[in-house]
Parts: sequence; C-alpha cells; structure tokens
Amino acid sequence: MFLKSFSSKKFSFLDDKSQGIHPIWLMVLSSIWLASVGNIALWQELARLPEMNDWRAVWFGVAFAALIAALLCMLMSLLCWRWTLKPVIALFLTSAAFGAYFMLSYRVVIDSSMMVNVLQTDLKESLDLFSWRLVVAVIFLAVLPIVVMWKRRVRELTVLKTLAGNVQLLIASCIVAAVAVFPIYQDFASSMRNHIQLRYLINPLNSFYGLSQLAIQPLQNPMGTLQAIGKDAKLGPMYTNQPKIPLLVLVVGETARSGNFGINGYSRETTPLLKAIKRNTDQSGELTTQTDVWSCGTTTATSLPCMFSHLGKSEYENKQFDYENLIDILDKAGLAVIWLENQSGCKGICDRVYRAATNKLNIPEFCSTGECFDEIMLHNLDDRLREISFEKLSKGAVIVMHQMGSHGPAYYKRSPQTLKKFKPECTNNALQECSRTELVNAYDNSIAYTDYFLSKVIDYLKSKATGVQAGMLYVSDHGESLGENNLYLHGLPYAIAPDVQKHIPWISWFANDFIGRHNLDTDCMESRAGKKLSHDNYFHTVLGLMDIQTEVYKTDLDAYAPCRVKPTQTAK
Repeated sequence: MFLKSFSSKKFSFLDDKSQGIHPIWLMVLSSIWLASVGNIALWQELARLPEMNDWRAVWFGVAFAALIAALLCMLMSLLCWRWTLKPVIALFLTSAAFGAYFMLSYRVVIDSSMMVNVLQTDLKESLDLFSWRLVVAVIFLAVLPIVVMWKRRVRELTVLKTLAGNVQLLIASCIVAAVAVFPIYQDFASSMRNHIQLRYLINPLNSFYGLSQLAIQPLQNPMGTLQAIGKDAKLGPMYTNQPKIPLLVLVVGETARSGNFGINGYSRETTPLLKAIKRNTDQSGELTTQTDVWSCGTTTATSLPCMFSHLGKSEYENKQFDYENLIDILDKAGLAVIWLENQSGCKGICDRVYRAATNKLNIPEFCSTGECFDEIMLHNLDDRLREISFEKLSKGAVIVMHQMGSHGPAYYKRSPQTLKKFKPECTNNALQECSRTELVNAYDNSIAYTDYFLSKVIDYLKSKATGVQAGMLYVSDHGESLGENNLYLHGLPYAIAPDVQKHIPWISWFANDFIGRHNLDTDCMESRAGKKLSHDNYFHTVLGLMDIQTEVYKTDLDAYAPCRVKPTQTAK
C-alpha cells in the first residue's frame, strides 16, 4: 500500500508537463546525482583500498552510494518545501561542487576544522585557491544541474500534500538506507573504523556535519565567557635590579615542515643564513634547533590557539570553556606585548593586547606583489614599541610576529624574485599540474625566505644589544603535504594526517646576556636538540624565558628548564 502511493496519481513521480515535475522526484534525482558524480573523491579513495579488488567491492560501492543517496533524501525531506525546494537543492549542489574540487585536487578531507578554515579565509587566500579547474568543476557539478533544475516547472502542492510527500520520502529513505547497509554492515563498519578518512569524504554531508559541529559548540559551552587564568602572574626575581630589559620575539611560522630546513638535515641548502648564525662567527649569541617537534593540529585555526593555550593538545580538544592564553598572562604580569599580523588573523589570541595588521600595509619595498612579505613586520618596529606603555616597556617586551611563511597553494608568492634560489618553480595554484621538482622548488624558496627573515629578526635584536637582553623563538603552526601519496596542503584529521603535516621546526636564538640572565648551559641545550617536544611545551617555555611566575606554569613542560644551571653551579 505504501509503495503503491508513490505510483498513484496523487504522488506520481512522473513528469506531468501540464503540472510540472513532482518535488519528491526532484529531490531523488538530485540525491542520486550527488551520491554518484558528486562523490567521485570518495569512490577514488575506495578504489585505492587494497581490500577493494573484487566483485564484492563493486557491490559494496553500489550499496554505499545507495546509503548516501538515502541520507541525502532524508535531509532534503526535512528542508525542502514549496519555497525552499530549489534553493536548498542548489545549496547542496554548490557545496558538493566545491567540496569535490578540493578533495580531488589536494586530497584534503572536510571536517569541522576545515570548515573553520573556510569561514576564516580572507579574499587573498581565496584568490590563491582560484583556478580554471575550480571553475570547470563548479560549472559541471553545480551550475549546469542548477540551470536545468531552475528551468523545470515544479508541481505546486498544498501544504498538507507536501508534508505527506516529504514524510513518505523520509520513511522510504530510511528503508532504503537500512536495506543498503544490512548486507554490507561488517565491511562497512570495518572500513569506517580502519579508514577514518572515508567519513570525511562523504559529500556534501561532510560539510554540513562540520558546520553543525561548529554550530553546537556554543551550546556545549553554556557559560560562553572567557575563563581567566594566571590571575597570580607576576615578574620573577630576574627583574630585580636588571641591567637590561628582556626582549623576546616569538616568530609564529606558517605551514613550515621541519624536514625542509637545511639546518635540520635537509639535503638542500634552504637555511644557509641560520647555519652561519649557528656557527656563531661573531660570538654574539647561540642558535639551537629542535628536530623532533610536533604540532597540536594540522590547521592554523586549531594549532594557533592550541599552542598559546595552557591546556595542551588532549585537554584543548576536549575543553568545555574558552580560556585566556599565553598573551594574556604576559600582559597581566606587566610586560609590553605586541602582536604583528602578516596573515589572516590571530584567531582571537591577540584581541586584548596591542596588535597591528602589517599585511594590510602598502609599502612598495615589501608589498609590490599585492601582499606583503614577512620582512614588513620589522618595518618601523621601534615606532610601534614607543606606542606601548612606557611603564610596561621599561620592564620587558614580547613581540609576536605571525608569518605568511609558506602558506599554500601559491608558494611562489611567498618569496621575492631576488631571493629565489631553486628553479624552475611551480607558479600554478593547481599544484597537481606542476612537476614534483617545480612544486618542491617553490616551497623550498618560501623556506629560504623564512631563513632570510629570521636572520633579519636576529640582526634587529643584535642592534638592540646595548639596551636589551634579547632572544627569538621560532615555531611553526603545522606542516604541509607536497604531493606525497597524492596529498597536498594540510588539514587532514590529526589521527590520519601524515607526519609532514605535523612535524614542525623549533628554532631559538638567544643573545649571550639573555643566556646569562637565565644561567642557560648551551652545551645542555645542544645535547637536547633531539628531545621530543610539541606545542604542549610552547606555553610553558615562553613563560620560563620571560621568568613569569604563575600557578599555571609547569616546569616539566619548559623546554629549556633542564638546562638552567642552579646558582650554586657554574654555567659552561
């Protein structure tokens, strides 16, 4: 009786030209299109799995597609009414088109953290991702179906008939989903468990699920207010009768993978200037690098707030509240704090201190290509310092420089022509169209520019030697995939992301009097170069370097605490 109602005149799926196509028929066709063509990335990933190599795999794929179509029909049956039918379907098609393009082109997956990146992407970043391939994908997967749909007349039904039809579609979809998944349940459960990436390739449900996760986050945080930490923060004994003020520059790298730094053992000479500084020809300070360091996440939206948090990765991922961060504690303790932003934003970290967006300046020397190279952050830096409270500045200062770094996919834009040493380089944001050599050359040129920029930061600090005890700490937010296993960019869920998206550089330079201030044993620091560190250490290391006393500081997570010589000992 139920099935007969779908073939009856009342709820006919047939296209009656005098009345138009039935709304349910439009939802079903759209769902089939999305489940098949719109999920090419998913079907390609399935085909790559070693267990998908026989006719059983074909049946699994067909049943999986039927399940996706049924789930899409369920969702549409809840959202599609007389005035929302075509707009909702158009939204589904457009979302699927963009999702399919990026998943196919860069083999990224779409989850809540990726949706955060999408929502926080500025115009310049969006233009870097624009290509003719994107236009073709959107036209084929979205524009053409939408045009065809919009030209078709849709049968006008009363509210009650629409409700009845949608209810029947919902019930039918549930039945189809159950019938589809029942015979493949064991294989399906095993695949979802062993190949987690498949969950994030179901298009466009992955995007909708990611957005829903972001939407319910405020509901999971009922208080909604920023929780204070480090209320007891104060300057330590090093500030008593100090001959010079401490100045620490925190360079927050962008998309830098540790393995592409020559100073970390990379076969190419991407960091000659840092190597020269490490050789310490002028005896002004010590440069050390940590080679086993891991990020908190694989996107800036996750890693940046996490590395400045007191919680650490595991607690940060399960936090119930939003907390103040490292920058707030430095400010509370009475230090001058400046955040210089040469990228798309500090993700709320710097909202309560002095900040300047250098990426919006227009100084030809640094910004001739439409965006500003990182060296812009050193421009007029002394003038910016003078804008800070003299009372705070007289105690000490922390300057945060958030790099554009090696932000992709337009790596070639991240280094000036005069400093490009690896050629030919990829000048296409459709990375799969470039050869492996061209792609790596473009990326390595961006690392070479970071080498140049960090050397300029150190030169700046050396120039202040008469009045400050200076140090620099450079740590990247996450790494990057450069075509390994056909993966590009970053952003895969942490559990399945390759190491190149998580293994990051950690480089420090401390002037001799900064080392003396902390009684640091430089031989100890060098011997611990291979010590495993992560973003969990960052918060506590910076507090230690600035001698901030607070209950949230953990000595065991301070990367340099083991190398502080006790006053009764003699530093090497």
